[in-house]
Amino acid sequence: MARICIKWIKSDIGHSRDQKLTMKALGFHRLNEVIEKEDTPAVRGMIAKVSHLLTVEESRDGSK
Repeated sequence: MARICIKWIKSDIGHSRDQKLTMKALGFHRLNEVIEKEDTPAVRGMIAKVSHLLTVEESRDGSK
């Protein structure tokens, strides 16, 4: 399955509690962190909820 790289680019201070919990559910701990996830509908839904805080790109290496 395809993988995507997600980078946290904007602070969640001042945003709702459910958006902060979504960031934790995605696996983020700190600002400017980059994580790699499987490209599933559940992950895409979480990304859509906090898309104003993130950047998303396709993983360069599909073999992982």
